[in-house]
Amino acid sequence: MYIDELKFNEQGLIPAVVCDAETNEVLMVAWMNEEAVRQTVETRKATYYSRSRQKMWVKGESSGNVQKVQWIRIDCDADVLQLGVEQTGGACHEGYRSCFFRELCDGEWKTFCERCFDPDEVYGS
Repeated sequence: MYIDELKFNEQGLIPAVVCDAETNEVLMVAWMNEEAVRQTVETRKATYYSRSRQKMWVKGESSGNVQKVQWIRIDCDADVLQLGVEQTGGACHEGYRSCFFRELCDGEWKTFCERCFDPDEVYGS
């Protein structure tokens, strides 16, 4: 079975690099446990495990910024997943399309893109 081939870490988690299925733009990195992987495969809705909240969550359940999974890949060591998704809205909880919205420029981190939603309106302040 596909799940048996995955190498979860000592906490029972595997990192997932999430990218746009068409462009391969990296949108975010998250963690998945075995159940999150199974649920993602079954529903095609990206489901992750929150290490801080110690529970699973479906991307977009509170924001509406859902990720429809188009494909799932593993790396050569089977210890990292890559998810190709169709992203609705932004992937980042700070309101950007990607969590990678800052770039090192002259020794400083600078934002190089615009927000696609206001996180205070979506999540409250």
